[in-house]
Formats: sequence, structure tokens, C-alpha cells
Amino acid sequence: MNHSTLKSDYLYQQVITVIRDMVEQELLNPGDKLPSLRAMASRLRVSIPTVQQAYQHLEMSGQIVAREKSGYFLQDGQQTATPQRSKLPAKPVMVNKQQLIEHVYEGIHLSDVAPLGLANPVAASSPQQALARSMRQAMRQAQARMLDYGAIDGLKMLKAQVVQYYLALGLTVNSDELIITNGAQEAIAIALQCVTQPGDIVAIESPCYFGIVELVENLGLKAIEIPVCPDDGIWLDDLSAALARHPIKACLFSTSINNPLGSQMPESRMQQLLQLLRAHEVVLIEDDVYGDLYFGEQRVRPAQCFAQPGEVLTCSSFSKTVAPGYRVGWMLAGPQSARAKRFKRALSCSAPMMNQWALADFMASGEFQRHLRQLRKRLFDNKQKMRLAVQKYFPDHVRISDPKGGCVLWLDLGDEYDGGLFFQLALQAGISVAPGAIFSAYERYRSCVRISYGLPWCDKMEGYVRTLGELVVQAKKQPHL
Repeated sequence: MNHSTLKSDYLYQQVITVIRDMVEQELLNPGDKLPSLRAMASRLRVSIPTVQQAYQHLEMSGQIVAREKSGYFLQDGQQTATPQRSKLPAKPVMVNKQQLIEHVYEGIHLSDVAPLGLANPVAASSPQQALARSMRQAMRQAQARMLDYGAIDGLKMLKAQVVQYYLALGLTVNSDELIITNGAQEAIAIALQCVTQPGDIVAIESPCYFGIVELVENLGLKAIEIPVCPDDGIWLDDLSAALARHPIKACLFSTSINNPLGSQMPESRMQQLLQLLRAHEVVLIEDDVYGDLYFGEQRVRPAQCFAQPGEVLTCSSFSKTVAPGYRVGWMLAGPQSARAKRFKRALSCSAPMMNQWALADFMASGEFQRHLRQLRKRLFDNKQKMRLAVQKYFPDHVRISDPKGGCVLWLDLGDEYDGGLFFQLALQAGISVAPGAIFSAYERYRSCVRISYGLPWCDKMEGYVRTLGELVVQAKKQPHL
């Protein structure tokens, strides 16, 4: 070995030593971003390739993780168990959760509490200024037309932008089959009414977003829950068993990022799902509202990209990516478009014109994609910090999800603990969470809670998590005497 090789090895190890010293001195904490290659090279007066070699060594040993276009981050210091797999229920049920959901909804929307019970990822990185520019531009263009009723299926300018959005994903969308709605919830309601009748059985996820649970109840449908894998979406073997046993009319699944687990279905698994549903002639209603909030290298495409006409009704919105208050979503209705437009006309006639104009300009200007990149980065950083805070302040037995995207963590406090009581204790402490019982049509997940990291991270956030961790012991179930 020559002298230059010895010197190179020494410098490379020196960089690693500096990183480890920073960790020991708590100048660099788990989840934090490391200095860039250039910054570290300048600080230590070594070459960029030397720093890169050191970072790659630390990455291979699992001590740091690289994120595309974002840099290197210190890995979580602990390995924490993720939520366990639930069981496939024996039979479908009529849903009766509206009163409980209403009670919880009132609590998580109180103005004087920290809103960790709300799944509002946009709050972590709001595009307020860019939207204001788009709104002013829209007002100059539209003028008095802003105040008119719009077309039932939506503003042509906005529809054209959504069509272009799907083209970038490799999907050609017929504009006549694209319907702009008042948020994704209306789109899903229309989709369900297009393919079901009251009393029909619908397969939903388990755990499932409570808005879906309530919607199924309001439409008079029966629910059968399909357990969700914390990593890869619904368990296909459970779905296959349910389809064989019950006359399921439709499946309503998050094919991208599930709420509340944060799992993400790979495209290969998505195609298997479609093959299974095709064999049973069952329609898939895909809830794709979190599809753009992924943490991986690239977006998982919607199931619509792999489907034959009429097999999938895709529902999405701008609520989780741009502005929940705008109440603008959409559905790809396919052959159901004429029927869907009739339901849309009966429900709300049209979506807000002013908001549609502003969103059309926001997308056309390129601000939408720039905002998404920033939002994904902020949410990933928040997730890392929130998981570490939960690991630090909650008891060791608590199971924590590791979401592939979105803005929430799913916590299982353990069978001896009551998530509903934890919800009440947290409210009394000025913090909202979402109790697990509302995420199921059955009597499930009573030991679970959902908390959001979709907020600007600050010292107060860690303080909220510390308080919640201290409350866990008080949420322990009392033995029956």
C-alpha cells in the first residue's frame, strides 16, 4: 500500500470520527440532516470524494440514510415494533359509529388545543403566498365569471391541468370522464352510489380512515374490513377469502398511502389486486388523496394506470396537498361518468369557481410540483422527529408505525390501555389525538391512537409528545371487580 492510499484511508476514517463525535455531543441527533458533502469537505479541508466515501460507509452500516435530492440523515437510534396484523372478521356488519365519530370530531377541532388529532399535512409547509398570487391572477382573468355557477363536471382549465398531471404518470384520461367535486369525500360518496345500493357489502381497509366509516354508515351499506399490512397495503389473501365468502359489490381502498397506518401498496401488488377483483367482477374505488405525499424515490402510480375501462373509480383531491379549505377534489368516473354527473348535480351542483380558477393557475405555473417537493421533504423530516420523540417519551411497549408517506403515526398502546380514555386525558391537557376506535366499523383498535406530524416542527411539538407519553400510564384499563 502506498503513502497516498494510507493518507486517503486516514482522512476517510477521520470524517467518520467527526460524525460520531457530533452524535456523542448531541450536536447531531437521530433524524437530523448531516452537513452536505461540500460543507463537510470545506469544514475538514478534505476532498468531496473523501466525505462521500465516509458517508457511504456509514450508510452501508445502517447509521445514516440517504434521501434522493435531500442529502444524508442520521438514522433512528432505536428499532421499535410496528402495529400487529389484525384478523379478518367472520362477517360484514351494519356500521354504527356516527355518534362516536361526532364526539371525537368535536374534540379534535377545538380551537384551543394542539391539533395532533387532525390529518392536515399542508400545515407543515403551506403554499399560502403562491396560492395568493394564483388567486389574484385568477381574479384578473375571470372577473365576474368567478361569481357564477360553474359546469357540473368542473372548470375546463382545471380539468386540463389534471389531465396533464395524469399524463405525467403515464395515464391518458378522457376529460369528459373527469369530474371535479367538493373534495375527495364527495367523490367517494358519488362513486359508492354509482356501484352500490343500500344493504350491499363494501370491503374497506382495517384500520380505515373514519370519514370512510361514517360515509358507509350514512349510505346504509354493510362493511367487511380487510386487514392492512403496515408496509404493503391490504393483505390479498384476506381479501381473497372475503370475496369467496361474501357477495361484495365494491372495494374501497387507499392504493397509495393508507390513513392511518401509512402503508404503501407496490405496483406489482396493485396489479395482483386488480386481477383478483377482475375474477370476481368487483369494482375498485381507489382513494388516492395521499398519493403525492410519498417518502420513497418515486410516486407509486394509481391502480387506474393498470386497469381496464370500468374496473376502477379513482378519487383524489387537493385537500391533503394544497388547501383543505378550498374543498376541490375529483374523480375519474370512466363508463360511470353520466351516472356520476347526475349524482353530482343532485348533491352540490358544482364546485367553487374561484377556487378552481386559482388551482388551475397554481398547477399551470409550476408552483404545484415545486410545493409538493418541499412538502414531502418537510413531512419526512417531521416523521423522523416525531417517531424519535415517541420512542423517547412513550413507554417501551408502545408499537409505532413507520409510514411510507402522509402525515400521521399509528400507535398501539397495548391491550391493557384504553385509547378512548387517552383521548380524553389528552384533551384535558390541551392536545387532540384521534382514538383508534373510530377507525373501524367493528369494535376494534380500542388500544390505539393516531397522532399527526403534519404541523410546523418546533420545541412545542416535542413538549406535546412528552406530555402524551406521561399520560399513557393514566390510560391503563381498570380491572373489573
